[in-house]
Amino acid sequence: MAERVASKASPSMSPNVTNRPLTPADFPAVSRLHATVFGPGRFTRTAYRVREGAPAFSPYCRVAMLGERLIAAVRFTPITVGGEGGALLLGPLAVDPEFAGQGFGKRLISEAMEAARTDGVRLVLLVGDEPYYGRFGFRPVPPGQITLPGPVDPRRLLAAELIPGALARSCGPTAGQRA
Repeated sequence: MAERVASKASPSMSPNVTNRPLTPADFPAVSRLHATVFGPGRFTRTAYRVREGAPAFSPYCRVAMLGERLIAAVRFTPITVGGEGGALLLGPLAVDPEFAGQGFGKRLISEAMEAARTDGVRLVLLVGDEPYYGRFGFRPVPPGQITLPGPVDPRRLLAAELIPGALARSCGPTAGQRA
């Protein structure tokens, strides 16, 4: 179900932004947004290696639309940790620079994590900054407990428990969960 939220966009634009699940038709616009926000180096990130071979999107991937214009997108990839499913990798989160700092990314993450919690997902991982992601319940993963393929600053590997105690029960390498 889409949710309408007030936008701080310029008066010439519609004041309503619609959040909804990502669809295959959104991929070109999402790819353009990622190129704008992250540049060509985005493909070398460790999180991209985790997602290799995993489905292109999950029910938790969301976009924010201002009319027909995609202004924000977040991806959640089903992963295994130590061979066990029930976890997601958050990222990337991208917001059009024109709309940054207005809460669109925050709303997408909150909606998706609540849906994941409702569906029984136990843990969400990401590589990011705790000052931003801490508001969603993300905390540092104890060093060496969970590993990703490729280099990751261990201080930036964060986890949010959607089921209490899920992090303590999760250890080992991560991989994209195959369909």
